[in-house]
Amino acid sequence: MNAVIDDTPAAVARKRVLVLRYSQSGQLDAVADQLIAPLQADARFDVHIETLRLQDEFPFPWPFFRFLDAFPESAHLVPPPLAPLGLSGDEDFDLIILPWQVWFLAPSQPVTAFLKHPVAARLLRGKPVVTAIACRNMWMTAQEKMEALLAAVGARLVDNVVLTDPGPTLATFITTPRWMWTGRRDGFWGLPPAGVSPQQILGMRRFGLALRDGLLQDAERHGAPLLAGLRAVEADPRLYVSERAGTRSFYLWGKLLRAAGAPGSTQRIPLLALYAVFLIAIIITVVPISLLLQAALRPLMRRRLAALKARFESPSGSGTERMSQYEL
Repeated sequence: MNAVIDDTPAAVARKRVLVLRYSQSGQLDAVADQLIAPLQADARFDVHIETLRLQDEFPFPWPFFRFLDAFPESAHLVPPPLAPLGLSGDEDFDLIILPWQVWFLAPSQPVTAFLKHPVAARLLRGKPVVTAIACRNMWMTAQEKMEALLAAVGARLVDNVVLTDPGPTLATFITTPRWMWTGRRDGFWGLPPAGVSPQQILGMRRFGLALRDGLLQDAERHGAPLLAGLRAVEADPRLYVSERAGTRSFYLWGKLLRAAGAPGSTQRIPLLALYAVFLIAIIITVVPISLLLQAALRPLMRRRLAALKARFESPSGSGTERMSQYEL
């Protein structure tokens, strides 16, 4: 008698996927929802969502000084403690999905807090991780910090997806702070809405479909990207010089502010006010001057810019050769 093999979804070992989530405005939740929807809709996957929370949550919208007061600890990767996690660290997942925000050219404090938590070291060691960023337009130095944090817990970054605000850069210097401080992201005075577009968010579904197909073929075990050829990230290396200058500024001023007092202390307020003036001056002067100098020197910097672009588009890349397979 021939044996009957039950290959129905219930009989096949399901792939286990962990999704780590933190979103203040809801934008990153919308990004994550589209990314994981194909996995949640397939009975061959077990998707566990862990929402990160702090013991003392940050407000949204942000009061102005509370917003600025978050930068010293963000820049120094010294976050406040997390609320208790629903994970012990003994769970076994096939893939980790980590959407995250950029705070002051660094990973957001809740995400940093998780990656420095003892549970992360047990949970992520040796595991493939897919990251997804939604931000204004500067993310490369934050990605360097993210890579270091993942390496510290022994995780393997296999893919990175980046969504940036499609609005003109000068416009986003107005629309993004307005969104953070008032909660309003609609367009006004001829300026576009703040944040990534609905079309970009819907486009995240193609990555979810590719993850589904890759996981079903055990591609996560081989170390190669699962999302190559899907235009996962397009880096603008011209911004890297400005980002490096901003990172140094946040670090040095952050060191001074941390020496002045703890987060929320009144001793910080005069220094924060002074830094706000300094930051506006930097945005008005250093950033455009840096871009103009790079434009003038571009012929001499072509190789350097190309190397930076390749570096920050790794591992998933900006290629489009598989887009037709996952057209929505």
